[in-house]
Amino acid sequence: MPRTNNPHAPLSILMALAAASLTASLGISIASVLLPTLTGSFGVTVSQSQWVILAYLMAVTVTIVSAGRLGDLFGHRRLMVLGLVVFLGASVLGAVAPTLGLLILARALQGLGASIMIALPMSIARDMVPSGQLGTVMGLLGTTSAAGTALGPSLGGLALAWGDWRMAFWLLAGFATLALALAGMVIRPDSRPPRASFRSLDLPGTFVLIVALTAYSLGTSGGASVVAVSPVVLLATALFAIAIFAAVEARVDMPLVPIAVLMDRMTGARIAMNFLICTVMMATLVVGPFFLTFFLELNAAVVGLVLAVGPVVAACSGVPAGRLTDRYGAQRMMLAGLMQTIVGLLCLAFLPRFFGVGGYIAALIGLTPGFQMFLAANNTAVMSAASKEERGRLSGLLGLSRNLGLMTGASAMSTLFVAVMGTGDAAKAPIADVAHGFTVTFLTAAVLAMIAMWLAIWSNPTRHQTVLEPG
Repeated sequence: MPRTNNPHAPLSILMALAAASLTASLGISIASVLLPTLTGSFGVTVSQSQWVILAYLMAVTVTIVSAGRLGDLFGHRRLMVLGLVVFLGASVLGAVAPTLGLLILARALQGLGASIMIALPMSIARDMVPSGQLGTVMGLLGTTSAAGTALGPSLGGLALAWGDWRMAFWLLAGFATLALALAGMVIRPDSRPPRASFRSLDLPGTFVLIVALTAYSLGTSGGASVVAVSPVVLLATALFAIAIFAAVEARVDMPLVPIAVLMDRMTGARIAMNFLICTVMMATLVVGPFFLTFFLELNAAVVGLVLAVGPVVAACSGVPAGRLTDRYGAQRMMLAGLMQTIVGLLCLAFLPRFFGVGGYIAALIGLTPGFQMFLAANNTAVMSAASKEERGRLSGLLGLSRNLGLMTGASAMSTLFVAVMGTGDAAKAPIADVAHGFTVTFLTAAVLAMIAMWLAIWSNPTRHQTVLEPG
């Protein structure tokens, strides 16, 4: 796909990429509100119905790197269209599924399509959007992702009000149809014919990575509660498989993830920073509700409204963050975003204890734009430096680090909160212990953000060029 000579990104391309990103995000969040209804409709347990969410998340996580690599090998447009077709077909299958097992299969297929829809927009943007507007597009993708996360539960609730849970899948099919039409009309085919062979797929590496990511996903996302294996065994299996994966990748001619890419100072550091910040982001969603409910004593409706502040602010701040990245540079805005994130986390650790819900909302309003600024700048930095042959792969690695960070945050940050609080039942804990656990959790999150800041400074290419210059 040749780069456009137009100094402004075509609106139609932005709409197509945004529609794909929005649809994939809706697929993640829309099902959460359906679980109580599904348990009644199919006569299953809560643990069984949770596979409707787990199947989607795991499918996205284990295939997103392969999706990016396949885009490099066979063409980004071709694979994007295929991903949308798979998502659309899986949505229809979910809407008509007569059993929970078939619905779970449909969700796994949705996740397969969504992995393509998450991995490829950044690489397509790198090809089709002027370099001076790449940050704006990365911000737009962040905005649509946040908007999808925020809108999903609401649309799911409306679907239940209009009909039943099947309506939610028909809505997803409608969004996928629109995204498919836009992608087919405005995304140009790759200028070079694909030159891929069977050996290019690195099937051994792909298989081992899938095993590792599946074990890690089950061990950190709650899947261990519905399989007869402990989280410790699953995580140990994941570590062992990662070691095997590294050995395989070092020996094959065309690796799925070249070790040199991860060992590169700038690329490796930015992927690690993405993981750390996404781990921190998840803490606001998994720990915040306990503090709001048991320390501030808010009812469920008010807790939902307070938590919605984050996604709403994220949706509003993504594009401005991208424009600032285009204007002032990715490295500068990355550091600014990390600094704002650190300050926001420190505010979140203390302000709500003294100023109640107002302090909590104020901290979120300050914290969330920092997240968006970092994500837009970091994604821009990685994709701007990527060669044409590596863009899909790197886009997939960014998506993978994000998903792994979110899963790790959901598990590790909630575990830390419980450990500091001293009990797994926040309802029975003294409110002082709830507050202490909340504060320690977000102070720890601030430390993780500081580590990300150090990585950003350490990996700064300008710094190293300056050091290497003579006298």
